[in-house]
Amino acid sequence: MVTASVMPAPHAPMELRTFDRPRLEPGAVLLRTLGSEVCGTDTHLQRGQLAGVPYPIIPGHVAVGRVEEIGGSDPVLDVSGAPVEIGQVVTYLDVYGTCGRCWFCTIAHASTRCPYRKVYGVTMSCADGLYGGWSEHVHLRPGVHIVPLPEGLDWRAFLAVGCGMPTALHAMTLGNVAFGDTVVVQGAGPVGLSAAALAQLRGAGQVVVVGGPDVRLDAARRFGADAVIDIASTTETERVEAIRDLTGGRGADVTVEATGVPSAVPEGMRLTRDAGRYVVVGQYTNAGDASLNPHLDLNQKHLDVQGCWGSDTGHVYRSVQVIARYARQFPWTELISAEYDLSQTQRALDDVAAQRTVKALIVP
Repeated sequence: MVTASVMPAPHAPMELRTFDRPRLEPGAVLLRTLGSEVCGTDTHLQRGQLAGVPYPIIPGHVAVGRVEEIGGSDPVLDVSGAPVEIGQVVTYLDVYGTCGRCWFCTIAHASTRCPYRKVYGVTMSCADGLYGGWSEHVHLRPGVHIVPLPEGLDWRAFLAVGCGMPTALHAMTLGNVAFGDTVVVQGAGPVGLSAAALAQLRGAGQVVVVGGPDVRLDAARRFGADAVIDIASTTETERVEAIRDLTGGRGADVTVEATGVPSAVPEGMRLTRDAGRYVVVGQYTNAGDASLNPHLDLNQKHLDVQGCWGSDTGHVYRSVQVIARYARQFPWTELISAEYDLSQTQRALDDVAAQRTVKALIVP
């Protein structure tokens, strides 16, 4: 039997349940879970803010595990084409079932919008299997993209930024940060902190993080932000003026929104210079509307605004390489505020929702 923590329905407390150990089909892989992250998406799931979620689910869309069993006799290959081995420590792309044949996959080259995609820990019911990281085991179905962790990379280092790093990597690529640019990051959670680190690696001249609370702003400072602005003690007007003071009156060259708060979007436009670039990555759930002036905030500014939804296999693979290569420069595991076992997942959700943590892990 396998124990997992289950989210039975929106607004319902987490439950421990037991499941049969799965019988693997050819090409499937069974992981013994080492750890899984708790991210903002999980708190949105408990609030019922995502459409089409087949409750009850096992949350945990990003996890790391040790390969315990491989289905069938043929080799299962990782994303680099190497055979997956028993005992190997791996992660995987949480998106499963992207078809590769629809218009979005083949013409738009936007696999994150494939209508057939499913997401581990989000859109796969626990009635169908062990498809979330808050479990002693995770069942990787045939075709799941498996990414091995390099030898010497602490699996906790990968989970310390978790899905935040691939998401931020996608956003920073779209933002096209150039050497010397001033980059403003709205939000000091894992996505925002990852974006701040990546901005430095792309050669930003200065990086400013706008957010809160103090525990997250302190992390931003430790991870190289040149300045931080606390939203709790400033007004929007003061924040706009502060960014202009840092940029000769112009505003940021690139701004990345990683808050999930709708009102942050028009503010981010105002933080960005004329003809600058603004990437909106934090609005993953429907948290409501925001008002802007199309003339003053967008058109007159000649602003380039880019929406960024999720990440794909390439972003996960590249994130693993970045985390491993720059582990000395960025002590990733320092971002982990707390670890929780399977009986403590409700407390973990409450702590993340209240922003008492920078990063929380579920360690079965």
